[in-house]
Amino acid sequence: MDVLTLLHKDHETVGALLDQAMKCEPDDDKLHDLATQIEQALTVHAAIEEKYFYPVLQKRAEETEETVDVFEAYTEHDLIKRLIALLRSGRQPDEQFKAEVQVLSENVKHHVKEEESTIFSLARDLMEIEEREDLGAKMERAKQRMLNAQESSGPKPKKTTLKKAPASKARARKAPARKKATRGTSRR
Repeated sequence: MDVLTLLHKDHETVGALLDQAMKCEPDDDKLHDLATQIEQALTVHAAIEEKYFYPVLQKRAEETEETVDVFEAYTEHDLIKRLIALLRSGRQPDEQFKAEVQVLSENVKHHVKEEESTIFSLARDLMEIEEREDLGAKMERAKQRMLNAQESSGPKPKKTTLKKAPASKARARKAPARKKATRGTSRR
């Protein structure tokens, strides 16, 4: 499969997930599940693009101003990764969480629009069809390995907002209870 076709399909998948998330109410549990799916899909997508696709374009575009376009794509990925980190907080969906999903959605859609016009055009100019197909096959295999690794590691446990007492405080709380029990048994 041509690398551009592979990336376009990923864009459509993530776009559909983002559209579903935007229809959710802030307190909807489905929003958290969708955010997890979005995070996983974007993480894999960005990883394979950055490892295989962007370096080829960057190297081929070194002598031209198009290098700026490739660096812009990397920069947009960095911003999206920071937004994804907000979704990994593990907190329950609320208005702030929904706003973060919305900002992520806007940034991803902007990135996709630019990538599919500027970066895809650059790839068509700098790479032969056979190269794009070979790269697409290589990226598809890498994507499947990453997805399989995600599945085998299972879902990440949700973080809770409850804080555990530090070990020293927990021991201090237990110590008086033991003393009382000891005192009670010595009086008998």
